[in-house]
Amino acid sequence: MKTITFFSNYFNHHQKALCDAFYGILREGFTFVETMPMEEFRSSMGWGEDVPSYVLRTYESSENEQRAMDLAASSDLVIMGTAPEYYIESRLDENRMVFRYSERPLKEGFIKFFIPRLTKKYIHLHVRNRKKNIYVLAASAYTSWDFRKMFGSYPDKCYKFAYFPRHIEYDFEKLYEDKCRIAEAAGAPTILWEGRMIGLKRADLLIKAAASLRYAGYDFRLKLVGDGDQKDRLIALADRLGLSDITQFEGFLSPDEARQRMADAQIYVMTSNFLEGWGSVIYEALNAGCAVAASHACGATPYLVRPGETGFVFESGSERSLADKLKKLLDNEQLRHDLGKRAYEQMHESWNPGEAARRVIGLYEALASGGETPYEDGPCSKAQIVKNDWFTDNV
Repeated sequence: MKTITFFSNYFNHHQKALCDAFYGILREGFTFVETMPMEEFRSSMGWGEDVPSYVLRTYESSENEQRAMDLAASSDLVIMGTAPEYYIESRLDENRMVFRYSERPLKEGFIKFFIPRLTKKYIHLHVRNRKKNIYVLAASAYTSWDFRKMFGSYPDKCYKFAYFPRHIEYDFEKLYEDKCRIAEAAGAPTILWEGRMIGLKRADLLIKAAASLRYAGYDFRLKLVGDGDQKDRLIALADRLGLSDITQFEGFLSPDEARQRMADAQIYVMTSNFLEGWGSVIYEALNAGCAVAASHACGATPYLVRPGETGFVFESGSERSLADKLKKLLDNEQLRHDLGKRAYEQMHESWNPGEAARRVIGLYEALASGGETPYEDGPCSKAQIVKNDWFTDNV
């Protein structure tokens, strides 16, 4: 393999680590094509990145746009994120390989497929190409099911993938000693939540579950990091439920600061509903050796959280289910250690940007030679069908 070109709308910290890994392997053979400027609200959240030499911004000049078109035609592999489809039209006509990098397309429900404008779009993008030399890097465990519902798009051609934030290497035992020291100084373990405080993130669910835990006699501290239109309501809810004295609200932090909060915490909770396409905070919290309790609705959960091994899964929207998992974590310090250790090891060994970049190349080479993926689990292994109702509360 000589060249990979990755097209997406804009370059950000969720993509940088993977792109750096590609560049480390391919050098000038890798290009990231950025097709639009980043929105101001994302830049203000710290999403912006210094632009590496491998980033090509098509909107800066007609010469850059033409170079992007040339790369789309000539590269050995094109990875297609959220970018205009015209870049790969001629490539698909020639049946040259494309990896479509996609969350679940129907996270709002199958009803979207019956909106005429979207139906036309989906048929153009996916249904008509289902037999072409195009495969899916599925950045959600639900992606393959959604595409199957689109008249069998990409049959048996979806592979597990992710958004890959920066992987941080730790000495886990030293990391956990620091977590314990911080918990001792605080007087109890901290339950951490991070994200935009908007409806789909369901931070209210954690506050309600925490209230039931405190009523049952559990001692802990609660920290919520982020901002959004629900923040005042969440603060009022914590006050009304008698949690103000043990709850801390922080505003938006830089990506590095947010990762440090995870390194400090023993327990991390992800509460989003099915409108959450992936959920990169799950990835980051597992990397930070947290004992994670994650909503089953998040696209990352079925890939990354193995119940009772690398974390716990609770039923999306269920205060009772979340409280049950948090009780187990608060009751057992050794369990928090063991889950955090296995979580960190999983991310360090397979679910990290360096390994993902190598596996994309390996998958391309296997498919190009008429074979199948050589990976049995982790990035670029076969993505099986996962439906919304897969959750069972066995652990």
